[in-house]
Amino acid sequence: MASVTVRGWALGSVSLLNFAFVFISGADFIRFVSFRAIYHNITGETALCQDSVPWSVALRDRSVLGSLLVDLGLLLLFITQHSLLAWSPVKRALQSVLGVLHRTAYCFTTGLALQVLMRYWQPVTGAPCLWAVRHAPWSVWFPLLCFSLHFLCWAVICSLLIVFDYPELMGIKQVYYDCLGLGDPLSHKSPQAQRLLSHLRHPVCLELGVVLWLLPALSLDRLLLAGALSGYLALAHSLDRRDLDFLCLQFRTKVQLLSDGQQDDHKGE
Repeated sequence: MASVTVRGWALGSVSLLNFAFVFISGADFIRFVSFRAIYHNITGETALCQDSVPWSVALRDRSVLGSLLVDLGLLLLFITQHSLLAWSPVKRALQSVLGVLHRTAYCFTTGLALQVLMRYWQPVTGAPCLWAVRHAPWSVWFPLLCFSLHFLCWAVICSLLIVFDYPELMGIKQVYYDCLGLGDPLSHKSPQAQRLLSHLRHPVCLELGVVLWLLPALSLDRLLLAGALSGYLALAHSLDRRDLDFLCLQFRTKVQLLSDGQQDDHKGE
């Protein structure tokens, strides 16, 4: 019994430490991909680009090409980690070696890949912007509008992650269920929910697309980041009609429950 308790505490500690690391990495990613880019443009001025440099010169500049090459390598590292560890043979191998910590390992390596990407990302400052809002009054109002929409999108993303069972996504629920002898958390979900989760592990496509592309100024390295992540998200999702029908059914059920709850409250009054 003592060994089981020690094992449970050890697994729980690892999963909670991983949760803290992933949470911090997620907060860093929000700063990196969203608010830092807007902060540089909040007054309408930007130091991200050199519009006086012609494209013909910029695209032959070794510093520009070198930065893009480094950034492309960082994106490939993240995409490779995210795809390779989600590949069925690799998932089965991780499960056989790590047991209930396999999801924890996936989230940890994802956070680590993100940290590497953010720490070594090379801004391209020697090329023109693809667009930049610099003329009053939009030079002030458009960055503020971007900030507001980015904040709203991140709030929606966080809400969706909670709805899609955030503890299970982070690997905490697997450890908790194992300690209680309940097995895999996914086995307790309906077949429709399991099918949906297998097709949509990232319910954030639209919101993240807005965050990636809606900026007061779009530099060359940001184009690479937004294009690569948008393409990866589009290819990684495979929702079909059955998934859509299940989502619609769940939505109608939630709305009906909310309506019934409000009617009960009125009756109680």
